Amino acid sequence: MNRIPLRTLACCVLMGLVTAGCAQAQAPEAKADAPAATSTPAPVGSANLPDFTGIVQKNAPAVVHVEAKYNGQRREPRMQAGMPEDPQAELFRRFFGMPMMPSPEEQAHTSLGSGFILSSDGYILTNNHVVDGADTVTVRLQDRRTLKAKVVGTDPNYDIAVLKVDAGGLPAVSIGDSRTLKPGQWVLAIGSPFGLDYTVTQGIVSAVGRNLGSGDQPYTSFIQTDVPINRGNSGGPLFNLQGQVVGINSQIYSNTGGYLGVSFSIPIDVAMNAVQQIKTHGYVTRGQLGVQVKGVDSDIAKALKLDSAQGAIVADVSDGSGAAKAGIQAGDIILGYNGQPIRDAADLPPLVGMTKPGSRVPVEILRQGKKQTLQVTIGEVPHGKAGASGNDQSPVQSGSAALGMSVRGIDPDMRQQLDLPAGEGVVIGDITGPVAARAGLQPGDVILRVNQQKVGSVAAFLAATRDAKPGDTVLLLVRRGDQTNFVALTVPSDK
Repeated sequence: MNRIPLRTLACCVLMGLVTAGCAQAQAPEAKADAPAATSTPAPVGSANLPDFTGIVQKNAPAVVHVEAKYNGQRREPRMQAGMPEDPQAELFRRFFGMPMMPSPEEQAHTSLGSGFILSSDGYILTNNHVVDGADTVTVRLQDRRTLKAKVVGTDPNYDIAVLKVDAGGLPAVSIGDSRTLKPGQWVLAIGSPFGLDYTVTQGIVSAVGRNLGSGDQPYTSFIQTDVPINRGNSGGPLFNLQGQVVGINSQIYSNTGGYLGVSFSIPIDVAMNAVQQIKTHGYVTRGQLGVQVKGVDSDIAKALKLDSAQGAIVADVSDGSGAAKAGIQAGDIILGYNGQPIRDAADLPPLVGMTKPGSRVPVEILRQGKKQTLQVTIGEVPHGKAGASGNDQSPVQSGSAALGMSVRGIDPDMRQQLDLPAGEGVVIGDITGPVAARAGLQPGDVILRVNQQKVGSVAAFLAATRDAKPGDTVLLLVRRGDQTNFVALTVPSDK
């Protein structure tokens, strides 16, 4: 899109107004014989549309402009899904602001974002990616005061940072309840897109509980909105019509870097839970179930003869974890956690992460076609670990065309190296068919089960796959390194 200089645009507008004025002045003479218009003018506005002025006047003073400076070049922000070279994937982008290019004599790099004041004594909330790795952080208030901020603590997994300025009597926002949000409700954002302070944008809630997968924030169920969010809005507040903060603007969905109508905010309930933990002991604790899971896709559902492709199938259970002690096994399908339905693997990590370690929660599973509920004592993710059992770890993608592989037995040295018990597993020697390759299978992958049956020899593997007919789906449990996942392969129907 071509840029039009603002000065030129203003001239065009003025010329348009002059022309319009001349036309109106000449109208009576030119159309003296025309009959008078009888149509009723359209209403200017609607009583059903909200007026945001009160929310803005009350809360704008509590929104701050954040500047983070770095000695040397700041690293680029991480993308949330896909990579730029992937033509099939849009990019989830985190925007920390408009970069300010240093002068030749300066080596500092500065990025801009937004934040909001939590309490009158100077606690401020923003995104972690706004201040991550910064050497100095400053905030600018609406009264134009610039204050140096101390980073009290951060949490990369929730992407929040708590700042503190040495000031009192500051205006503060009111905190709402993000759990009450519903699609279709009006919301409002205040922030500093492109460094433009106190810019107001509005829209509606498009969806709630939006899980973006395991790439970067597996523990967050986002609020999706159509509120225009751009560079510099990150860390700013999302308000409801009561003028309460219900979210922190964090990411957009874009393949160009610009706003495309899909924005994501961190629920304020999640953020405030983390804030209290940071203020209390300096870091955030999370619950740990102790499983690796994968979503149940159509191939897995077909292989297991399920009515629908829902739930999270357990690929591996950590020894000594709460899941292992409760009796959860590889191959179980998790349908519910603590009363909440699990429709996909991405639904599980946010619920587990928000659970207080030591809590005992019911987990509904499907095993061999029968539902049962197990009571699991939730563990704690070790502090400093980014990931945790219970999240959807990068799965091997399922294919659907042919088995196409050769297997061989596992010798004692390899078995010891892989820490496999005797009589378990065969290793893939070569990939000979297109679907095994498309599924991501590789030579050296270890197959532990075929259709939920353990295989410990080449003969056992051949026996387990021998009766597969064209169109049948064979479910494999595959280990690669320290990850174990299910892979479903469909025998080609034209063979």
